[in-house]
Amino acid sequence: MSHPATPALAGLSAAPPDNALASLARSVDRGLGAIVETAAAALVLAEIIVLFAGVVARYVFHQPLVWSDELASLMFLWLSMLGAVVALRRGEHMRMTAFIDNVQPGLRAALEAFALAASLAFLLMVLGPAYEYAEEEAFITTPAMELSNAWRAAALPAGMGLMAVVALLRLLTQSSWQKALAAVALVAALVLLFWLCQPLFKSLGKFNLVIFFVLVVAGTVFAGVPIAFSFALATFGYLALTTRTPLVVMVGRLDEGMSHLIMLAVPMFIFLGSLIEMTGMAKAMIQFLASLLGRVRGGLSYVLIGAMYLVSGISGSKVADMAAIAPVLFPEMKKRGAKEGDLVALLSATGAQTETIPPSIVLITIGSVTGISIAALFTGGMLPAVVLGAALCCVVWWRYRKEDLGGVERFSARQIGRLLVIALPALALPFVIRAAVVEGIATATEVSTIGVVYSVLVGLFIYRCFDWRRLKPMLVETASLSGAIMLIVGCATGMAWGLTQSGFSADLAKAMTSMPGGSWGFLAISIVCFIVLGSVLEGIPAIVLFGPLLFPIAKAVGVHEVHYAMVVIFAMGIGLFAPPFGVGYYGACAISKVNPNEGIRPIGGYMLALFVGLLFVAAIPWISTGFL
Repeated sequence: MSHPATPALAGLSAAPPDNALASLARSVDRGLGAIVETAAAALVLAEIIVLFAGVVARYVFHQPLVWSDELASLMFLWLSMLGAVVALRRGEHMRMTAFIDNVQPGLRAALEAFALAASLAFLLMVLGPAYEYAEEEAFITTPAMELSNAWRAAALPAGMGLMAVVALLRLLTQSSWQKALAAVALVAALVLLFWLCQPLFKSLGKFNLVIFFVLVVAGTVFAGVPIAFSFALATFGYLALTTRTPLVVMVGRLDEGMSHLIMLAVPMFIFLGSLIEMTGMAKAMIQFLASLLGRVRGGLSYVLIGAMYLVSGISGSKVADMAAIAPVLFPEMKKRGAKEGDLVALLSATGAQTETIPPSIVLITIGSVTGISIAALFTGGMLPAVVLGAALCCVVWWRYRKEDLGGVERFSARQIGRLLVIALPALALPFVIRAAVVEGIATATEVSTIGVVYSVLVGLFIYRCFDWRRLKPMLVETASLSGAIMLIVGCATGMAWGLTQSGFSADLAKAMTSMPGGSWGFLAISIVCFIVLGSVLEGIPAIVLFGPLLFPIAKAVGVHEVHYAMVVIFAMGIGLFAPPFGVGYYGACAISKVNPNEGIRPIGGYMLALFVGLLFVAAIPWISTGFL
């Protein structure tokens, strides 16, 4: 899943410093940003070309390119690291801002500077182990291209170094030198304090898990440090100060988390989501649905629910889904008297409802970290989303049962037919994607490139809507969001490995399996836990961190793994898109250009409906597994 990233690490003070050093830093930042963004955009484009060439060679010419996966893997790690650099520079790393958004401006500026300084501290500390890891990888040679693996592993120290430079430049350009110096001094003092406490930590045993993975993570997350760096700081500190594990091992786990080739579907589907909006495909689908339901009370709200279902079957990125739908539907809904708060509340609720629609990035992530079949997850995700959609429709019916339809245009059968013909090329894409994956014609990664090429051709030759000027910004946005997601996945993988090595996973398994209620008790506790985790950590970090620990337990207590996946995804979605902590809700508000306070009241009914739908999905496993 890709979730809306809260604008982070931007605007550290009301008036950025205006001195010679800050001016120089801004100039360097602009130059470095242009180079890194261009390289990241080129890598996204190159990945699309290489993967599509592999599909064509294998399925059309029956001559597979044996080197395509190796080259794609090499470029993917560089894309992830450079994308993370772009995300840090643009303030797009995922983080929790519920606390810092409600403090005094002076304290907020100090916390923002602290967040950058803490991120910089980790990057500087891990730079040495990352370089050492790249050196060790030089002895490994890829089988097809016969290249040293150092070419791929070098992305880690290069990316860490560039992020350190960017973090320093952001401190100089966005914060006064007094606040920047104070933040650096505070972080340095904390690092020194933890280092001096090393003998104490070694005597505390498993209580160190509470110190590092609860207190350090919670403290840094609530202070506004990006989630990826919060995980990384806790894991680095735990391994460095309480164990004898070489820190190069942590870099190896980070590499492992970011190197699953299936995760290459993430940038591909994010870019595909941008394409369907730019080429007019999303608009065509929505206009057809609106013509069908426009004369029904609350009709456009039903259209919003249906459009999110369809568009989610193309993109997999909630940011792209909401950005494609809101600008098309909201103006007409406002003309019909809909309140802004209700619009953003329903948009946010549909974000949670459609989390299981393939090719959901969360589904791909679960398959990557747990080994569950992607095809099974894609098949199992369809009907549960229908159940939650029906629950939302019940709320829409109740709220709009007295809507005045006097001034609403009625479409004739001829007009509806014409709009259907126009929308057919767009409507076909979700079914092409699902069929290709479920039938085994292409992998989730490969089918995304088929979708990209299909969308380009439809945009150029059918809808005649393709703005070449938007291509590079879209590629850069794709790289940035992908880098933010993949850095979280990598850091969460390292943190999960540290927890496993500590014996925590075994203790957790023992506690969960001994809970009263058997599988039902386990599901109930999982729902509560993942709603909380979704609101605090967002979906992907929570899945990467707890998926490898909890899915084996679910299987042990008799819960089908696909059924369990649907339950935890919806629970996370409710937490992610529910105020006051859910960052997805604020992303929906940003896309809709609506004040977050407007949607707080109306979203309650929608979230209650989603929770009732979740209980149905949890209580009836057939909804998730009936078509497997």
